[in-house]
Amino acid sequence: MGKGGGCIPSKKKVPSGARNPDSTSHASAAPISTDGNPNSAPRPNDDVVVAQSQPNPDPVPKLRIFIVFYSMYGHVEGLARRMKKGVDGVEGAEGVLYRVPETLPAEVLEAMKAPPKDPEIPEISAAELAAADGVLFGFPTRFGSMAAQMKAFFDSTGQLWKEQSLAGKPGGFFVSTGTQGGGQETTLWTAITQLAHHGMLFVPVGYTFGAGMFKMDTVRGGSPYGAGVFAGDGTRGPSETELALAEHQGKYMASVVKKLA
Repeated sequence: MGKGGGCIPSKKKVPSGARNPDSTSHASAAPISTDGNPNSAPRPNDDVVVAQSQPNPDPVPKLRIFIVFYSMYGHVEGLARRMKKGVDGVEGAEGVLYRVPETLPAEVLEAMKAPPKDPEIPEISAAELAAADGVLFGFPTRFGSMAAQMKAFFDSTGQLWKEQSLAGKPGGFFVSTGTQGGGQETTLWTAITQLAHHGMLFVPVGYTFGAGMFKMDTVRGGSPYGAGVFAGDGTRGPSETELALAEHQGKYMASVVKKLA
């Protein structure tokens, strides 16, 4: 023995599962944690590899289909809301409702007995269109073409046209007219020029609605160009068939946007 009377301890590592020879216990040895709980995780020097938990990857953002409309008496808005339901029914897609700014003064709207607008649906600025993955535009007809409020909005998109911010984005239309000869097709047909100048891709609903496009038992708006409602003198609301076509168009547009994305 050297000075101090102690033997030099062996540097050989004892396996973590070996019994301490000086112990009087007959129980099997278990890894000892730093907090004294034998069931907790072993110490770092016990030759145990602990798997590191990996954070979940960021969720894929949803494709955003903007449903931008003008509605004076609520007919186009009814189609827009049902259209959003269709978009939301497609996995990975989200419909976002916007209305374009009103151009008529409050006293004129009051004289025309137009109902108040839903404050839950915000107005959209032209610059916000650039954030959309696809756009569905809805509006009533005025003498066979889109209402002035929607045309004024398109006229405000000059900067987007200059920067080509909307080029390649899918776009579609839906409409409200007073009578069967009031422009269900011509109103949307003449609106295609707005998409063409921006380089947008016109997505008509075609006859993808199937048998619903051929129903003749009730009055039904809509055409291959897009969903539609007949408002009559303003008192007629959208029928279930017209709403179903709007919902289908929302689903169809979302599916097209997904393919292009």
